[in-house]
Amino acid sequence: MSHSTDGIRNVALAGHAGAGKTTLVEALLHAGGVIQTAGTIERGSTVSDFDPMEKERQHSVQATLVSIDRGDCHINLIDTPGYSDFRGPTLSALAAVETCAVVVNATNGIEHTTRRMMEYAKSRGLARVLIVNRIDTECDLAALTEELRDEFGPECLPINLPADGASTVIDCFFKSDGKTDFSSVAEAHQQILDQVVEINEKVMDRYLDKGEKALSGSELHDAFEQCLREGHLVPICFVSARTGVGVEALLDFIERLLPNPLEGNPPPFVKGEGAGARPITAVPDPSMHVIADVFKIANDPFVGKLSIFRIYQGTVRKDTQLFIDDGKKPFKVGHLFRIHGKDHIEIDAAVPGDIAAVAKVDEIHFDAVLHDSHDEDQIHLKPLEFPQPMFGLAIEPAHKGQEQKLATALMRLGEEDPCFRVEHSKELNETIIRGLSDLHLKLMLERMKARYGVEVVSHRPSIAYRETISGRAEGHHRHKKQTGGAGQFGEVYLRVEPLPRGGGFEFTDEIKGGTIPGQFIPAIEKGIRQVLEQGAVAGYQMQDVRVVVTDGKFHTVDSKEVAFVAAGKKAFLDAVGKARPLLLEPIVNMDVNVPEDNMGDVTGGLAGKRARIHGTDSIRGGELVIKAQVPLAEVADYQTELKAMTGGRGRYTIEFSHYDPVPANVQRQLIEAYKPHAEED
Repeated sequence: MSHSTDGIRNVALAGHAGAGKTTLVEALLHAGGVIQTAGTIERGSTVSDFDPMEKERQHSVQATLVSIDRGDCHINLIDTPGYSDFRGPTLSALAAVETCAVVVNATNGIEHTTRRMMEYAKSRGLARVLIVNRIDTECDLAALTEELRDEFGPECLPINLPADGASTVIDCFFKSDGKTDFSSVAEAHQQILDQVVEINEKVMDRYLDKGEKALSGSELHDAFEQCLREGHLVPICFVSARTGVGVEALLDFIERLLPNPLEGNPPPFVKGEGAGARPITAVPDPSMHVIADVFKIANDPFVGKLSIFRIYQGTVRKDTQLFIDDGKKPFKVGHLFRIHGKDHIEIDAAVPGDIAAVAKVDEIHFDAVLHDSHDEDQIHLKPLEFPQPMFGLAIEPAHKGQEQKLATALMRLGEEDPCFRVEHSKELNETIIRGLSDLHLKLMLERMKARYGVEVVSHRPSIAYRETISGRAEGHHRHKKQTGGAGQFGEVYLRVEPLPRGGGFEFTDEIKGGTIPGQFIPAIEKGIRQVLEQGAVAGYQMQDVRVVVTDGKFHTVDSKEVAFVAAGKKAFLDAVGKARPLLLEPIVNMDVNVPEDNMGDVTGGLAGKRARIHGTDSIRGGELVIKAQVPLAEVADYQTELKAMTGGRGRYTIEFSHYDPVPANVQRQLIEAYKPHAEED
């Protein structure tokens, strides 16, 4: 390792599917001298899309790390999936970088994922860059530039401009003259300069007094970097990954102007839990204690479980002893790797800002904090906000005797994708997997079969309904059991109250006079949480409930934990039954891309699905985007219907919005269909 922290650039390439991110990574690797010939998606020969499923589908399904070394500069590039079905790996990758480069297809313009990634990167405080790719195609680059500025703000400014019919690009930051295909280098240069100098009062005063020549290169660089970090400037770069136009200029731009880990916004670490948690700053000093965050888990068929982490403080070397979260037993870094596509390159050390990996440490999990000192106990990153997986499938092994093999495979898949969840319904004795779409789940099942040899039988997608209450009520239960010898006794009085939507669960102990000893209060909460998990009226998880334990009784001999678990559970069920229970259904935000001619049919169809249409946006190519909110249950199988209405030209994306009460007739049907396998005594 010859690079230092100030020589590192961490950049995630994000954007809509088809924007050309993977092809651009190949072009950058070729321009950086890493590969002799750029691979192609069609031949399945790219460095980043090496997974057999990616080669078959010809698009990325996981985030892949590659790197380029140019002199003292070490550039980490993360190629991320563009389809919204695979947002989990994309959002995870953004936690490890200073810069998010959003790639835009020059032909298609601004698309759904373009907006989502720009919004998310801004919310995380990342430097943002817009890369307009495919400038060699028939497109109006001047109009697209204005669209980007209208959509994302006037701070979006070209850092270079295409020239000679998009056969080359001309730098607009270091140069102030030259002929281009639209606008002018002088105008673009002046716009950037005006934007950059106003971020720093001293620089602006010197510029106003003596002009541009009075500013040193380092002053301009520092002001430019500050603009990026504070969102005051979003550079626009023009490239053609296919022909190589602008790729070398983009590589120079990354090296010379993008922030390094010393300049990026500090990550939101906190120390402690709950109300006592306090923010701390990880200092990118190689001599301090290690603090690193695991942002990706990969189960490699050759090296086993691979944990990929970003170092924020300290230096990790081979033989370093590292703790995981608050664990008291460290593990030894036997081998330290740099990841480059499917290759794992062994290295001796990694400094702050580096991205490295260790293998075969089963205790490491996604978002774990690795450290080398007990002083770093209880340190964790502010949790990432992932979309809630709404699509569900009930699955079981296709062959008997594979239950344990299935459980292991599901655990491994869940480690790799934070938007893939596994649930188990005790009442129905079902294993339920949840993801962001039917395509997401289909791919996970294919991966499970290919990688672990497990086939499953799946049932109709289940909807993640929830239960709650709409009123306040009292509940009571006396649990008394005598079986000869010591018996069981516990009596509980409690009150339930609804919380605002999204309020979760609150448990309060208002016992006075010691009518229930303190050691039994956790047992009461345990019984209540069993109902929260299993449901009270229709077998779905409960939420948005406050429970207050008010009174009870105990027996000096017969009272024990199991008795108060049962009493708490039954008292809670008693109260819920009186508190006007409600079933909630997930409502999703839906963007439907359709040809203009099909707008009437599609909006009419959505209206019949209890959708609320919020408006439409026109996009390029005679298409419209219909924006709506709709119950997930109504569109679980919508893809087939949309294809039929639009001749296969329609497509849609959904994202969880909130929960709403289901209609009364739907609630009755769901409650009647709920048949628990076993009744409690």
